Amino acid sequence: MCYFAGSHHLFNRQTLMRVALLANIKPEGLDIWNRKPDGQDDDTYAEWDTFETIDAVRAALESHPDVECEIVEALPEKALPRLLVRAYDIVFNLAEGLRGADREAQFPAVLEMLGIPYTGSGPFTLATALDKARTKEILSYHGVPVGRFITTSDATTTLEKLLPGLEYPVVVKPTSEGSSKGVKNSSFAKNDQELRAEIARIIKEYGQVAIVEEFLSGKEFTVAVLGNGSAARVLPIVEIKLGELPPEANGIYSYEAKWVYDTTEHPLDIFSCPADVPAEVTKDISETVLACYHALGCRDWSRIDVRLDRNGKANIIEVNPLPGILPNPEDNSCFPKAARTAGMNYDQTMLAVLRAGCERYGLALK
Repeated sequence: MCYFAGSHHLFNRQTLMRVALLANIKPEGLDIWNRKPDGQDDDTYAEWDTFETIDAVRAALESHPDVECEIVEALPEKALPRLLVRAYDIVFNLAEGLRGADREAQFPAVLEMLGIPYTGSGPFTLATALDKARTKEILSYHGVPVGRFITTSDATTTLEKLLPGLEYPVVVKPTSEGSSKGVKNSSFAKNDQELRAEIARIIKEYGQVAIVEEFLSGKEFTVAVLGNGSAARVLPIVEIKLGELPPEANGIYSYEAKWVYDTTEHPLDIFSCPADVPAEVTKDISETVLACYHALGCRDWSRIDVRLDRNGKANIIEVNPLPGILPNPEDNSCFPKAARTAGMNYDQTMLAVLRAGCERYGLALK
């Protein structure tokens, strides 16, 4: 039995595990490719989940006979009164937040303050992972391979000034966005003019500095990780077959690639799992991903994006401590895809995340 936040009903107190599913629900009927009044693409809610996905997670958690789940919308006016009641044994955290570069860390910080257990990474890891530059700085310190990069808000600069000796192309992104927000086909800059145009676009549309990254010319992968400490394991690696994208995608997994070219109605055969790569490449990717996972203090689960450089060496592109989890197998959602390849259905996958969180707090869930 499940009730929304704000209901006059509370949990059945005989239930062993009382779980709040904390999530941002995408407004109904919102086309992710909407336009703002000034004609720009409106990707404001791109990171939020549809009710279909959130309800599928709820059903997955309640497939365990000892779990009862309540959906709590991750909006201050709705969530805070419910959390203050302290009616939950643990929170299953999917909250993406809305405002600020630290938005994904906001509710976990509240949960820490209230002493409420929750799944997933802590505030520091969530805030860091959303900042691509800080992520790469930390990984570089720990010896985890990343491509050359720099941040800038100078839309009059040149590549030689920013990264001396690096040749075009480069990839230009907003520093603090997820779900490929701001990573357009045009982010693949081939000369100084295109570089400056992309820096200016990011400043105008996102009000933040741009990160300019070395373009890694090898294959791209995304890797799901489940568990904690020495028990953390890499699930079967997903290869992103960039050759399936139209030429204008420029060989990058852009916002258009994720949300426009590849849809439920017209899916692309863009993912291969397990990745068809030699054993030594699988080993390199897995070791690099786990080193990244531990260096950033990720907990319970994450999805980590990897690209091979010209020498075939795995480099970290981005870290996603709140991975996408679309329930429909026909949708190209990589964490569930990797889990299915590992032999876990959707319900088992969500319960594995819940168990990992419970174990960290010493909570019993058989």
